[in-house]
Amino acid sequence: MTTTTPTLPAGAQATGKTTTTSGRVRKRLNSRTATLVSIVIALFWTIPTFGLFVSSFRPEDQIKTTGWWTFFTNPQFTLENYQEVLFGRSSSSGQLANYFVNSLAITIPSVLFPIAFASLAAYALAWINFRGRDWAYIAIFALQIVPLQMALVPLLRFFSTGVSLGGVTLMPAWDLVDEQKFVQVWFAHTCFALPFAVFLLHNFIAQLPKDLMEAARVDGATHPKIFRTIVLPLITPALAAFGIFQFLWVWNDLLVALIFAGGSSETAPLTVRLAEMAGTRGNEWQRLTAGAFVSIVVPLIVFLSLQRYFVRGLLAGSVKG
Repeated sequence: MTTTTPTLPAGAQATGKTTTTSGRVRKRLNSRTATLVSIVIALFWTIPTFGLFVSSFRPEDQIKTTGWWTFFTNPQFTLENYQEVLFGRSSSSGQLANYFVNSLAITIPSVLFPIAFASLAAYALAWINFRGRDWAYIAIFALQIVPLQMALVPLLRFFSTGVSLGGVTLMPAWDLVDEQKFVQVWFAHTCFALPFAVFLLHNFIAQLPKDLMEAARVDGATHPKIFRTIVLPLITPALAAFGIFQFLWVWNDLLVALIFAGGSSETAPLTVRLAEMAGTRGNEWQRLTAGAFVSIVVPLIVFLSLQRYFVRGLLAGSVKG
């Protein structure tokens, strides 16, 4: 009598192997060594920010003569730095309140527009069959290697002179006043962000179960309904991860804002004003520390509030099991 050893199906074997790999990765990430390394990195990353925060509340003479760590031995506290930076009457003192609002007006649409367009394009490239789909995806992927600086001059010429071919004007120039220059900045940031956004979201959407999509089509769901009710809830971590990256990029951007928004208080963001405050020598340390901390408050709030989605978005699809 012969005995046969039962063999698992290929799918079951693959699942067991993947589960083992997933467990091994989680075990390493939860080890004491990984925790200790994370704490050390967090401390080194946080100390400069903490020093900037302490310096922003110190008087001018103390900032220029002693280090921020001496605050604990000789504490001197003042809010004058923030008052000068946010609501100073002279143009050299700061007046960051208007620029802070401009940064919000630039950043929020510059994050929402790429997310909206890229999610639709990524779904179409992943689940809608049409001629040239693969070539379109390759072209979008290749656009990521184009340096931003190469596109600035053509885009600026597009805004100033429009597009013409053979003496025929295909698109007129964007003759915008200062208050309307936000449109140019939104357009520029959206164009620069779309290739990476489409590539990132496509990878998440393409990994959704095929059976789920087929079941929705059998039930009579159209592509808009599938995208709205099935795809969007499942890719929320990916949208949040890209949204954080894009928010930090746009909020901290100086080059694009300086070219397309200019230095006017009506449209310029915080980064432009902080560069002006630094000047050629950067002697106004008390204003720079307060202004710099004002500029990083919003990114910190955004990152901390969306941290769980950010981590899920980075890890989603990397390990299955």
